[in-house]
Amino acid sequence: MGEVALPELPAHLERLRARPTAKAGDWYRIKAKAGARTAEVSIYDEIGDWGTSAKDFAAELRALDADAITLRLNSPGGDAWDGIAIFNALKDHQASVHVVVDGLAASAASFIAQAGDRITMNRGAQMMIHDAAGLAIGNARDMRDMAEVLDRVSDSIAGIYAARSGRPVAEFRAAMARDTWYTAQEAVDEGLADEVAADPDAPPATNS
Repeated sequence: MGEVALPELPAHLERLRARPTAKAGDWYRIKAKAGARTAEVSIYDEIGDWGTSAKDFAAELRALDADAITLRLNSPGGDAWDGIAIFNALKDHQASVHVVVDGLAASAASFIAQAGDRITMNRGAQMMIHDAAGLAIGNARDMRDMAEVLDRVSDSIAGIYAARSGRPVAEFRAAMARDTWYTAQEAVDEGLADEVAADPDAPPATNS
């Protein structure tokens, strides 16, 4: 038999394929501020081995001696388990955490954001939630088992949103099933954020 030519990967997959060679820390930053017990943490890429891995992130976070952390997010999400581990690492840290969504908090990044004691949606930022997804190879039983696992993961994630917002888990499962996008104000309205950042260029409010 002759060789079968593989199709070219789309550009975004080619970009991801190159990332395993990246050094830990290339896709996130943890920086303590000199002279103060505060730190700024930035996650500006995918969650998981292709970008910010929970193993590296949690190890650096545990070593961070700070009373207050600002976590800046701009991430399309990624691996659910790494996202949950990062969420728990932030929740378990002694510092108070202020999350600022600078651009996008989608998928795993949307529930990492819920680790904040305060969550600010920056101007024009968005949040997206959806059901867990995955791949399975095998027989019909394997496929059914995979579907059950995905439902359990989605229930756990919906529980994070529900605990933050005080809204029912079922509401978030329904929103996740249809891949729901929230503007900055909509995220606040749904209880997934506390405030929208003020625009410093906006004219001051006047009293009539």
